[in-house]
Order: sequence, then structure tokens, then C-alpha cells
Amino acid sequence: MAQKAIREYDAKSILAKHWDKYFPDFTYAYETVMVQNGSELKKAAKDKAWLKEKTLVAKPDMLFGKRGKNDLVLFRDAKPGDVSLAKATSWIDDKSSKEQSVHFSFDGDTPTGEAKVDMLTHFIVEPFTPHKQEEEYYISATVVGDYDMLYMSAEGGMEVEEGWDEKVTEVAFAITDTEEEIAKKIKANIPADVAKADKTAFAKFAIGFFKAYRELNFAYLEINPFVMQGKKIELLDMVAKLDDTAGFMMVEEWGDIEYPTAFGMEAKSPEVTAIEEADAKTGASLKLTLLKPEARIWTMVAGGGASVVYADTIADLAGIEDLANYGEYSGGPTTGETKFYAETLLDLMTREKDATGREKIMIIGGAIANFTDVAKTFTGIIQAFEKYADKMLEVGIKIYVRRGGPNYEKGLKDIKEAADRLGLYIEVYGPETHVTDIVRMALAK
Repeated sequence: MAQKAIREYDAKSILAKHWDKYFPDFTYAYETVMVQNGSELKKAAKDKAWLKEKTLVAKPDMLFGKRGKNDLVLFRDAKPGDVSLAKATSWIDDKSSKEQSVHFSFDGDTPTGEAKVDMLTHFIVEPFTPHKQEEEYYISATVVGDYDMLYMSAEGGMEVEEGWDEKVTEVAFAITDTEEEIAKKIKANIPADVAKADKTAFAKFAIGFFKAYRELNFAYLEINPFVMQGKKIELLDMVAKLDDTAGFMMVEEWGDIEYPTAFGMEAKSPEVTAIEEADAKTGASLKLTLLKPEARIWTMVAGGGASVVYADTIADLAGIEDLANYGEYSGGPTTGETKFYAETLLDLMTREKDATGREKIMIIGGAIANFTDVAKTFTGIIQAFEKYADKMLEVGIKIYVRRGGPNYEKGLKDIKEAADRLGLYIEVYGPETHVTDIVRMALAK
């Protein structure tokens, strides 16, 4: 499962879109906006009257927690008086105008570790929800090994993690558990501290929450806290990750989802973003991480497990500083998808020569495929070779191929003949060669 974090705003939007299906016994107002500056907030207020009428809460929405402890939540208890639209506008403009230091770990209220420094670019704004502390609850779900785990607590807020073992009830579900079995397990494990009058309502909410987590293909979903006041639910804080391998079939359910770069991290390159977008539209798997684009060894590996093996082997034999990228293509990609992936790599690889004058190395490897048609994917690679042959010759690239699986003999024959015709240096090997031997061969030469 490939997990990708999404913004709190998007997580709430997905649940709100499907609220009546999963939570028919509860209401959720879904009054929330995401803005990048005060001007956008003022503009949103023209269509959303509640922004002018209600006390507000504002906070960054940039994939980091501990916002309260970093003094990055604006709400009425933090400053004298209620938070009006004007005050929220001014606060957002102030916080977005200069770099902010954010700590990710705390010992009590004392920051630990080094802070990350970056600009705040996205904020979520919602109405303030008056409530009692005993109306706050915690719930989350994620994958652990072969099981889906549900975590529930009668307490919510920043301190729940610090008392996890005492405060949180854990329930494991097998993939084969029926809806009836899931409901029975949840009802039997409602935290003892949940008020007696609220146990039935909590169970109904938890059952709907877990069903939404599974059916909407979340890889991680946490609400901390949610407020339950009779049939009224408010989602005060959410953290979510999606299983992005399901993106191609969840377009309608998720809507227009962005996978942002986390606070303090370098922005993704256009090439990585393009591969992610292609990956989201297919049932195959296309992954790319750029490690050091100026390095001389590039990999195009079929299979996630194989990609790890190749990266480790290159790091052992050449050093990690010589490895330019990490990624994989698998799951039966089409010829066109493989061509696009190969062209992206070759475009990056041929932008400049090796700084020390060495020839660059392209490793096209993989384990023995179960169902991917090797000849079909190699046709896409050959088409990419034809487009970039001149640049490959100019930069100086040697290609080493090892592959097995359906139609691998034809695939190896085709790619060898194409490279020879284009004047490219290539060596090809089948499953009789150990999966990573081409790395040793390439580096030895």
C-alpha cells in the first residue's frame, strides 16, 4: 500500500461528501474553507455568511501536527475576545508573510529536536465549536501488518498520545471480517470511559468511521478530537493518508486531491509530479524519487521489491552518492505508460554529462514478472530510446538489462536490436543471470 498524506481540508471534504452514507444518524455542518492569504478569506466570506457571523478558528494546513504547541492555532481562548473575520484575516497575513519555525516533538510543552523553518502557504478556517472537554473523543484507523487497526478513546486532544496505553482501546480486523463481525467487535470494545448514555452513539459513529476508512481507501485516518453532542458531530482536527494505488478508481469519490509537499521539505520536481499524476490515473504502479539528478547511475526497475534490492546493491558497490534516482514501474503498465516513464528518466539523465567525465549507466532491471508482458513494456522503452538516442550518445550512456517473465525473450531481442540500430551501448540478460549481477558488471566495466 502506497500512503500519501493529504491536507486536513481535503480529508474533511471527502468525509463530508459521503457523510450521509456512513453517518446517517449524525449531522455534520461542514463549514470549512482553505485559503492562502487574508484576501482569499475575505473573498470566501462573500459566499459563506458564517465567516462573517461566527467566531472562527484558523490554523495552517501543511501536513504537520502540534500546531497548538507551536502557537499556530488562532481561536478565542488564545487571545482576548472572539476571533472575527478581520482578526483571522490579519493573523493569516501575518503568519504567511515571514518564515515560521515549527517543532515536531515536545517533552510536555518544551520543544525537543531541531525546528524546521519554512513559509506557511495554506490555512484552514472553521467556526469555533463551544463544547465541554468530556464531549471530546479520539478515533483513528490504519494498516498494521495483515490487519486493519481501529483505535478509540473517550479522551481527545493533544495529550492522548502521551497516555496511549491507558487511554486508547485497540481493535484488530482481518480483511475477511464481515460487516456484522466488524460491528460486533466495535460494540464490544467501546472504551469504558465513554459515558453510558453515549456508548450507543459512539459505537454507531465508530462503525461508520471504520467503514468509510476501508471503502474510501484511506491508508490512515485520524480524528483528534471529534465532538459529539447528541446527533451533532464536529471534526475539530484530522490527519489522513490515502492509498494512492487506488487513485485511478477513486476519482469521483475523492474529488480533486492534491498531494502536497510537507512543511520544511523541498518542493517536488515537475518530473516527479508528472509521474505521480500518471500513477494516479492507472491501475499500474509508477513511482519516482529523485535522489541526486547529477549522479551517474540511473535505474528503471520493474517491481517495488526489486527496486529496493537494486538501490541497496548500487549503494554497496558504488556508494549512495552515485545513485541518481529511486523508483519502480510495475503492475502491468501499458506501452504508452512505460514510454512516458522511460522518457522522463532519459530527459533527466541526458541534461548534462557526468562532472568527472565518466559514462553514465542505465540499469533496466527487475525480478521475473508474473503477468507483465515484458515485450510490451520494452516496446515503450525502445520508443523512448528512439526519441533520446542522440542525447544519450552525446552524454555517454551504457545500458544494462536483466529481465524475465512473459515474452521476455522477445523483449530482450527487440531492445538489443533497437539499441544496436541506434548506436547505443547495451548488454541484455535473462533470468539465468542473478537479478543484480548487471550492477556488478556495469560497475566493473
